[in-house]
Amino acid sequence: MGGVNQSMTSDFLLVGLFSHSGSSQLLFSLVAAMFIMGLLGNTVLLFLIYMDSRLHTPMYFLLSQLSLFDVGFPLVTIPKMASDFLQVESSISFGGCAAQIFFLTLMGVAEGILLALMSYDRYVAVCHPLQYPVLMRRQVCLLMVGCSWMGGVLNASIQTSVTLHFPYCASRVVDHFFCEVPALLKLSCADTSTYELALSISGVLILVFPLFLIATSYSQVLGAVLRMRSEEARNKAFTTCSSHITVVGLFYGAAVFMYMVPGAYHSPQQDNVVSLFYSLITPTLNPLIYSLRNREVRTALVKNSRLVKNNYVSDTSIS
Repeated sequence: MGGVNQSMTSDFLLVGLFSHSGSSQLLFSLVAAMFIMGLLGNTVLLFLIYMDSRLHTPMYFLLSQLSLFDVGFPLVTIPKMASDFLQVESSISFGGCAAQIFFLTLMGVAEGILLALMSYDRYVAVCHPLQYPVLMRRQVCLLMVGCSWMGGVLNASIQTSVTLHFPYCASRVVDHFFCEVPALLKLSCADTSTYELALSISGVLILVFPLFLIATSYSQVLGAVLRMRSEEARNKAFTTCSSHITVVGLFYGAAVFMYMVPGAYHSPQQDNVVSLFYSLITPTLNPLIYSLRNREVRTALVKNSRLVKNNYVSDTSIS
């Protein structure tokens, strides 16, 4: 109990992603620029989906939830990392560390589930278009989103409570730029081997089941697309599905490396790079992938841009 009390009353020290050399300041500037771009891109996408009635469809409703996760991911890690870099202060409280673990686990698991459910949406749209309004009605979409959030909350609650139950009475230096479960467990002065094995097994299950659903859905989609006679219909289906497949590849590629490849095969530096990839780079790229390759989103962007411009001109002329 003394070890637990010491853990709860002591700060952890995070190893910063950058040193304070000139090259690191340039890299920090790039990370800050990507952070701002990601927030703006996902916020604009959320705004377009909310404002444009043509985007009030199940696919874009699910996409809005993905953008919501992609706003949250970098907000949990990047501002703290930036604060530590600018103030040369890398400590984080026990409560702050718990919050990072909880919200990152929540959003990571929820996004993985959501991406799998989005592949089912594409399967229904391509393979059963006439039944789409029934199979993907509003109640089903809400159930999908609710399942992704509940799965994330459940997993995050268990992992956070168990991880922080261990006593941390040795080194307080977390070899990472934010609090992540594997990096934190290395500091525990208790035997965590059983819990680490359970984490690995649960990580494999959490990744394998959604990947199986995605692979099954897209194998059916591919067969249906190849049977289409209309070249325009094939191109539209390929464009819509390829955007989602690209996002799935980015997200699950990093997740498989972190949670399915044994820790002995990757270093803390590699973990930092992969963590930066899924917590910043992927959320920044997702809105670009969907907007640049999706005609409906581009059309909505042009339409709303003109509307904002016309309103601004009208307000200026009146004043």
